[in-house]
Amino acid sequence: MSSSGKTMGLILIGVGAAIGLAVGAWIVSALADGSTGLSGAMLGFVLLLIFIVAPLVGGGLYILNKGRAEERELAHVRAQRALIDIVKTRGQVQISDLVLELKSTRDQVQQNLHDLVGRGLFSGYVDWDKGVLYSVEASQLNGRQTCPNCGGQVELAGKGLIKCPYCGAEIFL
Repeated sequence: MSSSGKTMGLILIGVGAAIGLAVGAWIVSALADGSTGLSGAMLGFVLLLIFIVAPLVGGGLYILNKGRAEERELAHVRAQRALIDIVKTRGQVQISDLVLELKSTRDQVQQNLHDLVGRGLFSGYVDWDKGVLYSVEASQLNGRQTCPNCGGQVELAGKGLIKCPYCGAEIFL
């Protein structure tokens, strides 16, 4: 799915440039054959730029930039959706496999994971030392006082996040 904003922005820029060139050529030809004076040609050219070309090209650039930002956001959402799909279908997955499959970095995978936990879209736990991510239903993790990885006592580390001080596992609720 591509961004329609980019397409619309490019169309507006193209239309503005085409109108500017066409009317500009018409003004130059009218000036060359003597059917208009220099002051009339300059007035026509300035009005053309101010009222037709500048709004079309400016609006096109604005929409083009918005379309690019929208496309970056959609790519980020697709990466998060792919991360959820991979982990939920497999149950457990190596972080290195996620990095390779998502064509990402370990830090990006970790950031996406924390974003998903913050939105309440993922529950499970991760052992960063072993590099393994586990998907577990939140109902199985709620109220748990011990680490599912090593059995040690866990402590609250943030909203929806419990951390094991012994093995370093992060449990996402």
